[in-house]
Amino acid sequence: MPHIIIHTPGLLTTIQDQGRHGYQRFGMPVAGAMDLFSMALCNILVGNPHDAACMEATLIGPEIIFSSSGAIAICGADMGPCINGKPISLWTTMEVKKDDRLSFTGLKTGCRTYIAFAGGIDVPMVMNSRSTYLRAKISGFKGRALKLGDKIPLGSLHQKVSIKQVPSVLVPQYRAFQTIQILPGPEEKRFNLESIRTFLSSEYMISEQSDRMGYRLTGPKIELPEAGADIISAGVSPGTIQVPGNGQPIVLMADRQTTGGYTRIANVVSVHLSLLAQMKPGDRIRFKAITLDKAQELVSIRKQVLAKMF
Repeated sequence: MPHIIIHTPGLLTTIQDQGRHGYQRFGMPVAGAMDLFSMALCNILVGNPHDAACMEATLIGPEIIFSSSGAIAICGADMGPCINGKPISLWTTMEVKKDDRLSFTGLKTGCRTYIAFAGGIDVPMVMNSRSTYLRAKISGFKGRALKLGDKIPLGSLHQKVSIKQVPSVLVPQYRAFQTIQILPGPEEKRFNLESIRTFLSSEYMISEQSDRMGYRLTGPKIELPEAGADIISAGVSPGTIQVPGNGQPIVLMADRQTTGGYTRIANVVSVHLSLLAQMKPGDRIRFKAITLDKAQELVSIRKQVLAKMF
Protein backbone atom coordinates (compact mmCIF):
# COMPACT_ATOMS: atom_id res chain seq x y z
CA MET A 1 0.00 0.00 0.00
CA PRO A 2 1.38 3.47 -0.84
CA HIS A 3 2.22 5.55 2.19
CA ILE A 4 4.26 8.47 3.46
CA ILE A 5 6.58 8.59 6.45
CA ILE A 6 6.78 11.60 8.75
CA HIS A 7 10.46 12.42 9.22
CA THR A 8 9.75 15.63 11.14
CA PRO A 9 6.18 16.60 12.07
CA GLY A 10 6.26 20.40 12.02
CA LEU A 11 4.59 22.47 14.72
CA LEU A 12 1.03 21.18 14.36
CA THR A 13 0.31 18.91 11.41
CA THR A 14 -3.01 17.08 11.32
CA ILE A 15 -5.21 15.24 8.85
CA GLN A 16 -8.32 17.21 7.91
CA ASP A 17 -11.16 17.10 5.41
CA GLN A 18 -14.35 19.17 5.14
CA GLY A 19 -15.42 18.18 8.63
CA ARG A 20 -17.87 16.05 10.55
CA HIS A 21 -21.33 17.27 9.58
CA GLY A 22 -24.64 16.09 11.01
CA TYR A 23 -23.47 15.38 14.55
CA GLN A 24 -23.60 18.78 16.23
CA ARG A 25 -26.95 17.92 17.80
CA PHE A 26 -25.08 15.22 19.71
CA GLY A 27 -22.45 17.71 20.88
CA MET A 28 -19.79 16.73 18.32
CA PRO A 29 -18.02 19.72 16.70
CA VAL A 30 -17.55 19.81 12.93
CA ALA A 31 -13.73 20.30 12.97
CA GLY A 32 -12.20 19.97 9.47
CA ALA A 33 -9.79 22.21 7.58
CA MET A 34 -9.51 25.80 8.77
CA ASP A 35 -9.09 27.00 5.16
CA LEU A 36 -11.60 24.96 3.17
CA PHE A 37 -10.87 26.87 -0.03
CA SER A 38 -7.16 26.01 -0.11
CA MET A 39 -7.94 22.42 0.82
CA ALA A 40 -10.45 22.10 -2.04
CA LEU A 41 -8.02 23.60 -4.57
CA CYS A 42 -5.15 21.28 -3.71
CA ASN A 43 -7.50 18.28 -3.94
CA ILE A 44 -8.68 19.41 -7.39
CA LEU A 45 -5.07 19.73 -8.54
CA VAL A 46 -4.37 16.04 -7.84
CA GLY A 47 -7.71 14.72 -9.11
CA ASN A 48 -9.24 14.03 -5.70
CA PRO A 49 -12.80 14.86 -4.64
CA HIS A 50 -13.01 18.35 -3.10
CA ASP A 51 -13.55 16.86 0.36
CA ALA A 52 -10.73 14.30 0.36
CA ALA A 53 -8.52 14.30 3.43
CA CYS A 54 -5.34 16.42 3.30
CA MET A 55 -2.59 17.41 5.66
CA GLU A 56 -2.92 20.78 7.37
CA ALA A 57 0.37 22.20 8.66
CA THR A 58 0.40 25.24 10.94
CA LEU A 59 3.26 27.79 10.94
CA ILE A 60 6.03 25.18 10.51
CA GLY A 61 5.77 22.49 7.84
CA PRO A 62 6.68 18.79 8.18
CA GLU A 63 9.29 16.73 6.36
CA ILE A 64 7.77 13.81 4.50
CA ILE A 65 9.32 10.78 2.74
CA PHE A 66 7.38 9.11 -0.09
CA SER A 67 7.25 5.30 -0.38
CA SER A 68 6.18 5.37 -4.03
CA SER A 69 5.71 7.63 -7.02
CA GLY A 70 2.64 9.86 -7.18
CA ALA A 71 1.43 13.42 -7.33
CA ILE A 72 0.92 16.12 -4.72
CA ALA A 73 -0.25 19.71 -4.54
CA ILE A 74 0.40 22.36 -1.91
CA CYS A 75 -1.92 25.31 -1.40
CA GLY A 76 -2.41 27.93 1.29
CA ALA A 77 0.44 29.41 3.29
CA ASP A 78 3.84 29.66 1.60
CA MET A 79 6.25 27.81 3.87
CA GLY A 80 8.95 27.44 1.22
CA PRO A 81 8.21 23.87 -0.01
CA CYS A 82 11.08 21.84 -1.47
CA ILE A 83 11.49 18.39 -3.02
CA ASN A 84 14.91 16.94 -2.21
CA GLY A 85 16.06 20.43 -1.22
CA LYS A 86 14.94 22.12 -4.46
CA PRO A 87 12.17 24.76 -4.22
CA ILE A 88 8.83 23.86 -5.80
CA SER A 89 5.75 25.91 -6.62
CA LEU A 90 2.52 26.18 -4.70
CA TRP A 91 -0.91 26.07 -6.36
CA THR A 92 0.17 23.49 -8.96
CA THR A 93 0.36 19.72 -9.42
CA MET A 94 3.79 18.24 -8.65
CA GLU A 95 5.04 14.74 -9.42
CA VAL A 96 7.01 12.86 -6.75
CA LYS A 97 9.07 9.67 -6.92
CA LYS A 98 9.83 6.90 -4.47
CA ASP A 99 12.13 8.09 -1.65
CA ASP A 100 11.62 11.77 -2.51
CA ARG A 101 11.56 14.13 0.48
CA LEU A 102 9.17 17.03 0.86
CA SER A 103 10.38 19.70 3.27
CA PHE A 104 9.77 23.36 4.06
CA THR A 105 12.32 26.12 4.61
CA GLY A 106 10.13 28.47 6.68
CA LEU A 107 6.95 30.53 6.72
CA LYS A 108 6.76 33.41 4.26
CA THR A 109 3.06 34.25 4.03
CA GLY A 110 -0.12 32.92 5.60
CA CYS A 111 -0.42 30.51 8.51
CA ARG A 112 -1.63 27.10 7.30
CA THR A 113 -0.49 25.08 4.32
CA TYR A 114 -2.42 22.17 2.81
CA ILE A 115 -0.82 19.12 1.21
CA ALA A 116 -2.99 16.90 -0.99
CA PHE A 117 -1.87 13.48 -2.19
CA ALA A 118 -3.29 11.89 -5.33
CA GLY A 119 -5.55 9.09 -4.10
CA GLY A 120 -6.16 10.85 -0.79
CA ILE A 121 -5.15 9.92 2.75
CA ASP A 122 -6.60 6.53 3.64
CA VAL A 123 -7.19 6.68 7.38
CA PRO A 124 -10.42 5.28 8.89
CA MET A 125 -13.52 7.46 8.86
CA VAL A 126 -15.19 8.38 12.14
CA MET A 127 -18.72 9.76 11.84
CA ASN A 128 -18.29 10.14 8.07
CA SER A 129 -15.09 12.17 8.32
CA ARG A 130 -11.33 11.69 8.50
CA SER A 131 -10.81 15.04 10.26
CA THR A 132 -8.72 15.08 13.40
CA TYR A 133 -10.55 16.54 16.38
CA LEU A 134 -7.74 17.08 18.87
CA ARG A 135 -9.78 17.86 21.99
CA ALA A 136 -11.62 14.53 21.81
CA LYS A 137 -8.61 12.67 20.37
CA ILE A 138 -10.62 11.13 17.54
CA SER A 139 -10.11 10.38 13.86
CA GLY A 140 -7.30 11.59 11.64
CA PHE A 141 -4.25 9.54 12.56
CA LYS A 142 -4.80 8.11 16.04
CA GLY A 143 -6.72 11.24 17.04
CA ARG A 144 -3.60 13.40 17.36
CA ALA A 145 -1.13 15.63 15.58
CA LEU A 146 1.41 13.75 13.48
CA LYS A 147 4.68 12.62 15.07
CA LEU A 148 8.15 11.49 14.00
CA GLY A 149 8.00 8.04 12.39
CA ASP A 150 4.27 7.98 11.66
CA LYS A 151 3.45 5.95 8.54
CA ILE A 152 0.36 7.46 6.87
CA PRO A 153 -1.48 5.27 4.33
CA LEU A 154 -2.51 6.78 1.01
CA GLY A 155 -5.27 5.76 -1.36
CA SER A 156 -4.42 4.01 -4.62
CA LEU A 157 -4.16 5.88 -7.91
CA HIS A 158 -6.63 4.69 -10.54
CA GLN A 159 -5.47 6.96 -13.35
CA LYS A 160 -2.57 9.22 -14.23
CA VAL A 161 -2.86 12.70 -12.76
CA SER A 162 -2.59 15.55 -15.27
CA ILE A 163 -0.56 18.63 -14.37
CA LYS A 164 -2.76 21.60 -13.46
CA GLN A 165 -2.19 25.05 -12.03
CA VAL A 166 -4.49 27.37 -10.12
CA PRO A 167 -5.06 30.57 -12.15
CA SER A 168 -3.55 33.62 -10.48
CA VAL A 169 -7.01 35.20 -10.15
CA LEU A 170 -7.91 32.47 -7.64
CA VAL A 171 -4.72 32.64 -5.55
CA PRO A 172 -5.51 34.56 -2.33
CA GLN A 173 -3.31 37.38 -1.10
CA TYR A 174 -2.28 36.75 2.51
CA ARG A 175 -1.39 39.86 4.50
CA ALA A 176 -0.74 40.75 8.14
CA PHE A 177 -3.68 43.17 7.92
CA GLN A 178 -6.99 42.22 6.33
CA THR A 179 -10.45 43.71 6.07
CA ILE A 180 -12.83 40.88 6.92
CA GLN A 181 -16.40 41.10 5.68
CA ILE A 182 -19.25 40.21 8.02
CA LEU A 183 -23.01 39.85 8.28
CA PRO A 184 -25.03 40.99 11.32
CA GLY A 185 -25.41 38.38 14.06
CA PRO A 186 -28.60 37.27 15.82
CA GLU A 187 -28.01 39.60 18.81
CA GLU A 188 -26.66 42.58 16.87
CA LYS A 189 -29.70 44.72 17.74
CA ARG A 190 -28.99 44.30 21.46
CA PHE A 191 -25.90 46.48 21.05
CA ASN A 192 -26.25 50.25 20.98
CA LEU A 193 -25.09 52.40 18.08
CA GLU A 194 -21.82 53.32 19.79
CA SER A 195 -20.96 49.65 20.34
CA ILE A 196 -21.57 48.84 16.66
CA ARG A 197 -19.51 51.89 15.64
CA THR A 198 -16.63 50.72 17.84
CA PHE A 199 -16.83 47.21 16.39
CA LEU A 200 -16.82 48.36 12.76
CA SER A 201 -14.34 51.22 13.00
CA SER A 202 -11.67 49.63 15.20
CA GLU A 203 -8.62 47.55 14.41
CA TYR A 204 -8.29 44.26 16.30
CA MET A 205 -5.26 42.07 16.80
CA ILE A 206 -5.33 38.28 16.85
CA SER A 207 -4.05 37.35 20.29
CA GLU A 208 -1.75 34.53 21.39
CA GLN A 209 -4.82 32.88 22.96
CA SER A 210 -6.05 31.78 19.53
CA ASP A 211 -6.28 28.29 18.09
CA ARG A 212 -8.38 26.07 15.82
CA MET A 213 -11.37 26.54 18.12
CA GLY A 214 -11.43 30.32 17.95
CA TYR A 215 -9.51 33.56 17.54
CA ARG A 216 -9.50 35.83 20.59
CA LEU A 217 -9.12 39.43 19.47
CA THR A 218 -7.73 42.38 21.38
CA GLY A 219 -8.64 46.00 20.71
CA PRO A 220 -11.10 48.69 21.79
CA LYS A 221 -13.66 47.29 24.20
CA ILE A 222 -17.18 46.83 22.84
CA GLU A 223 -19.78 48.13 25.26
CA LEU A 224 -22.07 45.29 26.29
CA PRO A 225 -25.87 45.30 25.97
CA GLU A 226 -27.86 46.33 29.04
CA ALA A 227 -28.82 42.69 29.56
CA GLY A 228 -25.13 41.71 29.66
CA ALA A 229 -22.97 39.42 27.56
CA ASP A 230 -24.73 36.15 28.33
CA ILE A 231 -27.59 34.61 26.38
CA ILE A 232 -29.38 31.29 26.65
CA SER A 233 -27.04 28.87 24.89
CA ALA A 234 -27.71 28.92 21.16
CA GLY A 235 -26.24 27.46 18.00
CA VAL A 236 -23.04 28.83 16.50
CA SER A 237 -21.62 28.56 12.99
CA PRO A 238 -18.22 28.96 11.32
CA GLY A 239 -17.16 32.57 11.81
CA THR A 240 -19.64 33.44 14.56
CA ILE A 241 -18.30 36.50 16.41
CA GLN A 242 -19.13 36.47 20.12
CA VAL A 243 -18.71 39.30 22.60
CA PRO A 244 -18.00 37.97 26.12
CA GLY A 245 -18.00 39.94 29.36
CA ASN A 246 -14.63 41.64 28.71
CA GLY A 247 -15.94 43.24 25.49
CA GLN A 248 -13.18 41.64 23.37
CA PRO A 249 -14.54 39.72 20.34
CA ILE A 250 -14.00 36.01 19.76
CA VAL A 251 -14.28 34.58 16.23
CA LEU A 252 -15.27 30.90 16.27
CA MET A 253 -13.32 28.70 13.86
CA ALA A 254 -13.21 25.05 12.71
CA ASP A 255 -13.04 23.32 16.12
CA ARG A 256 -15.73 25.56 17.62
CA GLN A 257 -18.15 24.21 20.19
CA THR A 258 -21.68 23.31 19.07
CA THR A 259 -23.45 26.00 21.11
CA GLY A 260 -22.43 29.24 22.80
CA GLY A 261 -23.69 31.44 25.61
CA TYR A 262 -22.30 34.84 24.57
CA THR A 263 -23.99 37.47 22.43
CA ARG A 264 -23.39 36.96 18.70
CA ILE A 265 -22.74 40.38 17.24
CA ALA A 266 -21.82 39.25 13.72
CA ASN A 267 -20.72 36.39 11.48
CA VAL A 268 -17.78 36.32 9.08
CA VAL A 269 -18.95 35.64 5.51
CA SER A 270 -17.90 32.21 4.27
CA VAL A 271 -15.64 33.47 1.48
CA HIS A 272 -13.59 35.49 3.99
CA LEU A 273 -13.24 32.65 6.51
CA SER A 274 -10.40 31.25 4.40
CA LEU A 275 -8.56 34.58 4.60
CA LEU A 276 -9.04 34.69 8.36
CA ALA A 277 -7.80 31.11 8.72
CA GLN A 278 -4.50 32.21 7.14
CA MET A 279 -3.90 34.88 9.78
CA LYS A 280 -1.78 34.28 12.86
CA PRO A 281 -1.28 35.84 16.31
CA GLY A 282 -0.08 39.42 15.96
CA ASP A 283 -1.90 39.98 12.66
CA ARG A 284 -4.57 42.70 12.59
CA ILE A 285 -8.05 42.87 11.15
CA ARG A 286 -10.85 45.33 10.63
CA PHE A 287 -14.48 44.31 10.06
CA LYS A 288 -16.69 45.54 7.24
CA ALA A 289 -20.46 44.90 7.18
CA ILE A 290 -22.01 43.78 3.90
CA THR A 291 -25.50 42.63 2.88
CA LEU A 292 -26.65 39.04 2.64
CA ASP A 293 -27.16 39.50 -1.11
CA LYS A 294 -23.53 40.60 -1.47
CA ALA A 295 -22.29 37.65 0.59
CA GLN A 296 -24.26 35.22 -1.58
CA GLU A 297 -22.91 36.92 -4.69
CA LEU A 298 -19.34 36.34 -3.49
CA VAL A 299 -20.06 32.64 -3.03
CA SER A 300 -21.72 32.42 -6.45
CA ILE A 301 -18.78 34.12 -8.17
CA ARG A 302 -16.29 31.75 -6.53
CA LYS A 303 -18.29 28.71 -7.61
CA GLN A 304 -18.57 29.97 -11.18
CA VAL A 305 -14.85 30.66 -11.45
CA LEU A 306 -13.98 27.23 -10.04
CA ALA A 307 -16.38 25.51 -12.45
CA LYS A 308 -14.83 27.30 -15.45
CA MET A 309 -11.23 26.72 -14.45
CA PHE A 310 -11.58 23.06 -13.55
